Amino acid sequence: MMQHSSVTQEPTNPFSLVSKKSPLLFNYSNSNFTVDAHSSLLSNYLYFDSRGKKDSWNIKNKSKPVCLLSLSSSSKSASSRISRGIFQFNEVIRFHCEKIPLGFASVGGGVHCGESNGVGDEGNVVESEGVPNNGVELETPKKVLILMSDTGGGHRASAEAIRAAFNEEFGDKYQVFITDLWTEHTPWPFNQLPRSYNFLVKHGSLWRMTYYATAPRVVHQTNFAATSTFIAREVAKGLMKYQPDIIISVHPLMQHVPLRILRSKGLLKKIIFTTVVTDLSTCHPTWFHKLVTRCYSPSEEVAKRALKAGLNPSQIKVYGLPVRPSFVKPVPPKVELRKELGMEHHLPAVLLMGGGEGMGPIEATARALGDALYDETIGEPIGQVLVICGRNKKLFNRLNSVHWKVPVQVKGFVTKMEECMGACDCIITKAGPGTIAEAMIRGLPIILNGYIAGQEAGNVPYVIENGCGKYSKSPKKIANIVAQWFGPRQDELRMMSQNALRLARPDAVFKIVHDMHELVRQKNFVPQYCPA
Repeated sequence: MMQHSSVTQEPTNPFSLVSKKSPLLFNYSNSNFTVDAHSSLLSNYLYFDSRGKKDSWNIKNKSKPVCLLSLSSSSKSASSRISRGIFQFNEVIRFHCEKIPLGFASVGGGVHCGESNGVGDEGNVVESEGVPNNGVELETPKKVLILMSDTGGGHRASAEAIRAAFNEEFGDKYQVFITDLWTEHTPWPFNQLPRSYNFLVKHGSLWRMTYYATAPRVVHQTNFAATSTFIAREVAKGLMKYQPDIIISVHPLMQHVPLRILRSKGLLKKIIFTTVVTDLSTCHPTWFHKLVTRCYSPSEEVAKRALKAGLNPSQIKVYGLPVRPSFVKPVPPKVELRKELGMEHHLPAVLLMGGGEGMGPIEATARALGDALYDETIGEPIGQVLVICGRNKKLFNRLNSVHWKVPVQVKGFVTKMEECMGACDCIITKAGPGTIAEAMIRGLPIILNGYIAGQEAGNVPYVIENGCGKYSKSPKKIANIVAQWFGPRQDELRMMSQNALRLARPDAVFKIVHDMHELVRQKNFVPQYCPA
């Protein structure tokens, strides 16, 4: 068994490297230097081209640079010097990104091409850890690292669903870790990402501008390339901490920097890197990276976007959105669930929710439902309401103090959402992809009352065009729709319920983890020889 040498490395200051190369920014003169890039791209942006060859960092004969600075200049020679200078800066970024703690090269326990040719001193093939030469896999736990960020609740929910599915399907064969990569493994100000997101979302116009302004490839690739200069070492240490065999990204900002690190250390073929897209329809282009092993898409719409972004069909699997495994299991009948929740067993019920924080026009909608679901002619209610306030205690207290004309149950933060949905006949919610996917599994017609610009905008037509819901921001209109569904338009309610069940993918999370398990099995079954 070969022993890998232990090498230490002095910390590198990127700013000192730039200062050392600074003369090149102004004194480098070679008339044969050409720039093969888009010279008409956005002004004042440094662009790192990832088109073309497999490894955009590779430069043949140093005659084909991969960077561009589009600046106003009246002098061709000045422009040439600036371009050459930026090319040198690009090399500085590459140099700094590659100065990652060398212990990270042991991740995955595989044979390390370039460091070893796979043959021991006696001519024997070096075995990968846990994989003998006969190709029979040993029962050593594999490590799965899920990268997420608490920018909204959907990413963590998907991460938890994947971990639960691994535990249910494979037990102790896998150790699954979830980490907020930006918060836990990057310095300030990058670790403020969740707080920045929450601020931008609360100011919708700012988020809309940010979302669409960063969509062009030239913009977000430039940002990731520059950002990786400052956070590569910290992120590499974070990844090294877990020594993963599989890395799963459930966030659009968790692909580019980790993959850049894996590529710089030659680990792309040793660690399985997958992306699980958690947006149903519209999604930011940063979700897609050509170097991933697998991209799991929740819908055909997202799969088309992945193909357009340059992924191969073999990299894409359309399994659906991963939701909690508890949604796959059957629940007791409505009558029993309503009894447990303190609801009337004979009245149709609508579920009103505003996410974990209880946001949105919940109170106004609840009051409108209280009026619309009471039939003045017969003096009786025609329906009931189950309100989920989440962590919003003030809203919980206000709604509990109201004297309702119809049966209304007010709950705080709940963990068994599958039971709440199972007790109801339709749902009112914002256009979060996780909630939509869960409602479809339970066959609930959906009334959407809001969405976040950008990633949730496409969820509204997705629901409406597939015939399983409606959209309105008006509490009174929403209440009237529910009253119609519980009254003269019950046929429409049943039809939408059937359409929702048709679109549902309850086993998505299990298909995802089984496909990952198959990737690991294939990777470890064949002895890993390295070319001489």
